[in-house]
Amino acid sequence: MGIPVFILAGLLVHCVFLVSIFDIYFSSPLVHGMSPQQTPLPPPAKRVVLFVADGLRADSLYELNSNNRPQAPYLRGILENNGSWGISHTRVPTESRPGHVALIAGFYEDVSAVAKGWKENPVEFDSVFNESKYTWSWGSPDILPMFAKGATGDHVYTFCYTAESEDFGAQDAAELDMWVFDHVKSFFNSSRSNQTLFSALNEEKVVLFLHLLGIDTNGHAHRPNSREYKENIKKVDEGVKEIVSMIDNFYGNDGKTAFILTSDHGMTDWGSHGAGHPSETLTPLIVWGAGVNYPQKVTSQLFEDNFLKEWKLENLKRLDVNQADIAPLMASLIGVPFPLNSVGTLPLEYLNNTAHFKAESIFTNAVQILEQFKVKMSQKKETTLSFLFTPFKPLSDSEQINFLKKTRLYIQQQKYDEAVSLCKTLINLALEGLSYYHTYDRLFLGLSIAVGFVGWTTYVILVIIKTHTNLTKTVQINNKESTVLFYGFAFVGMIIAFFLLIQTCPWTYYVYCLLPVPVWYAVVRELRVIQDLATNLLSLHMGQSIGFFLVCTLGTEILVFSFFYRSTLTVGLLVFAAWPVITQLWVQAKTTALIWTLLCVLLAIFPLMPVVGREPNIPLVIATGLLTLLFSCFSLASLCKSKNKYRNNEDLKVHFYQMLSIALSTYVVSTTHDSLKNKQGLPVLNQIISWMTLVSSSVLPLLSPTFLFQRLFSILLSLMSTYLLLSTGYEALFPLVLSGLMFAWINMEQEALQHYGLSHKPKLAVFNFAYATDITQFRQLHLDDVRRSFFFVFFIVTAFFGTGNIASVNSFDPASVYCFLTVFSPFMMGGLLVLKVVIPFVLVSCAFEAVQGTTQLSSKSLFLIVLVISDIMALHFFFLVKDYGSWLDIGTSISHYVLVMSLTIFMMLMNGLAQLLTTKRLELPRRTKHHST
Repeated sequence: MGIPVFILAGLLVHCVFLVSIFDIYFSSPLVHGMSPQQTPLPPPAKRVVLFVADGLRADSLYELNSNNRPQAPYLRGILENNGSWGISHTRVPTESRPGHVALIAGFYEDVSAVAKGWKENPVEFDSVFNESKYTWSWGSPDILPMFAKGATGDHVYTFCYTAESEDFGAQDAAELDMWVFDHVKSFFNSSRSNQTLFSALNEEKVVLFLHLLGIDTNGHAHRPNSREYKENIKKVDEGVKEIVSMIDNFYGNDGKTAFILTSDHGMTDWGSHGAGHPSETLTPLIVWGAGVNYPQKVTSQLFEDNFLKEWKLENLKRLDVNQADIAPLMASLIGVPFPLNSVGTLPLEYLNNTAHFKAESIFTNAVQILEQFKVKMSQKKETTLSFLFTPFKPLSDSEQINFLKKTRLYIQQQKYDEAVSLCKTLINLALEGLSYYHTYDRLFLGLSIAVGFVGWTTYVILVIIKTHTNLTKTVQINNKESTVLFYGFAFVGMIIAFFLLIQTCPWTYYVYCLLPVPVWYAVVRELRVIQDLATNLLSLHMGQSIGFFLVCTLGTEILVFSFFYRSTLTVGLLVFAAWPVITQLWVQAKTTALIWTLLCVLLAIFPLMPVVGREPNIPLVIATGLLTLLFSCFSLASLCKSKNKYRNNEDLKVHFYQMLSIALSTYVVSTTHDSLKNKQGLPVLNQIISWMTLVSSSVLPLLSPTFLFQRLFSILLSLMSTYLLLSTGYEALFPLVLSGLMFAWINMEQEALQHYGLSHKPKLAVFNFAYATDITQFRQLHLDDVRRSFFFVFFIVTAFFGTGNIASVNSFDPASVYCFLTVFSPFMMGGLLVLKVVIPFVLVSCAFEAVQGTTQLSSKSLFLIVLVISDIMALHFFFLVKDYGSWLDIGTSISHYVLVMSLTIFMMLMNGLAQLLTTKRLELPRRTKHHST
């Protein structure tokens, strides 16, 4: 198999492994074809007003300030005197789109929504807005259109401000909320002179939705403990008070309006959200008005948290709900059918109504969830062979009929409490059943992927042994055996395909189940290599083999462990620091060994630092910029001094431009953050310089000479100028220390090569990347090369976690991108944050390219070992993925697997990028002198 084919096959296999996790754990939970269910009794309210304060934490709203006064006096008065309150528990991912879908449609969205930037509908779904007679909504263009687009007919109206208004650097994001309140007031005023609108507003089953984005924007820009965030809560409190009073006056205080105030998600102390930390998943819920219970006085309440005491609300009954329960609550209050895909349970304690109404409502809720269960079951039954189908026993057809009959009977006999408890049991069973059928194929798909994974890793190991070591004799398999093998595997493939075809499985199942066939065919074809290897291994010393195996296992486990505890990397780096002493390398190279040890210890500090973004430190970023300039001045001086015959003025110019770029970046960081602090927005000149720096940083290294240190230093300077613009604190220092260690690593590997007597020592000063690919100089792999590859994987993982643990979505700090843009744009911001993560990768990959060249190994052989190490890690995480337990655990287990798979795919791409960055050179057109004749 040629190198390009092998890399393409590797990329394909890894992409399949990566995508499989979403099919196995995150396919869409939605089913279609249910009939709508509606409570037969008249509803208590004609209209419901839903206020969603985006990004509002429960504690931020309920807690008292330093003067023992409430943050939101009006809302505090409501929950103490007029309505019911509690905490709404959201799920991962804690983002705006899934949060709103849970609130308004009553189900938890699958991850396919990420790809749509939370805006479009990846799947069509029903919602309370769709079931209403009319819905009017005001707010953000990111949220409102998706509910209007999903609605049937023309009865959901949206009024949005422009996307450019969502500016993190703006004067005050609370203006977004003022815009909503002002527009609602003018809308109601205009209806008095518009008869059509006036009569529509006076209809029943009306929803008014106010989406308030200011709190979220201020939280991102200034953190939730800031004055701006708290002031915004006060403004929202005043705005809600005015809107409630205006609506009551408009309808002549008819007592037919219900009000709900909640949030889509919370926010961490450092101003981000997306993961499962309690500060992100606990949101406030206050409900009052028509059909809603008054505050209930209690003497004691049992909750695991300590909030009631902190908030001084011990004597008012706290009614907690899941976020999806709010959709059935709204539907019940205004008497519309429950959203078809809702999995929420109606929170009866919020209702102030007859026991009959509550029993009928929860019965409707149970039937609506049972309908989904039936559709899901029939779908699974149709696509599974009858002798393989295992039904969900607790809800067999007879059990369903029994439940429904019993409940009907209880309602007729006015035994409402019994009816309610039976309905709750039925809802829980139906939800369990839905989950059972939703995850029905999980074990089968998981096994297929695991078999493919093991096969691929085995194949890569065999390729390494066959082509890059002297362990085996190359014996060609004879044609007859080859043909039998081919037809045997083809037959197995056909049986699998036929089996999937009968069951009308989706096309992705064919990919997952058929992938192991060619992979294992390639493995079995190398049977002779396996036999040779076994013979060789048996002749080795048993203790040595076991020792080597144990060291490899320990190394891989350390890497796996580092995903859970970043401090593991510190331990690893301290062991690395002692490496020259352990192997006696320091004897022959004392200075190099000392520098290596010092830099390892320095780098070991970074994994112990807090996650990026929690404590911004702009002076440190500026100091790093100046330090980088100092280093480049030394480099420039040594370049000028050197009597290098290859040096010319063009090279000095490139070096000078890079220094200028670093200086500009330092200036931009300083002035941008000052400007944002003074609420003057992002200066346009700074924005232009930032984007130009970003573009030039990918080109400038290609203009420098291809000598080892010159080219690597040039790559560092270019990437550093962009990295400074993306830094907010101590992480700015990271690439500098990392690069220092990489230079030391290249020198240490030279010493190691000499130490083991593998080859003569090439002079690093004149080593040229452009001529390093001479095939005759390559040597075979040695056991020490496994250590080289492990070092590379370890440094890649350190490059990832050293700047803050980003195995979770919420440790990204939006402030990192403020030099480039401050207007909310998920894909652009995401892209820049990924670039920030990639820059240290590139530095490590280029150093690895240098190590391969200087130790006379073909880039393919070392890279294959790297692939094996990362694949073993990925397989480890594949088995650790789970979808039960706390939302934090689920989110983390998935992030880890996606991360390791992405790292492996990244390393393949980085390998190519590093080769391009180190070996290619762009020649600028030289000006030629014209002689006059």
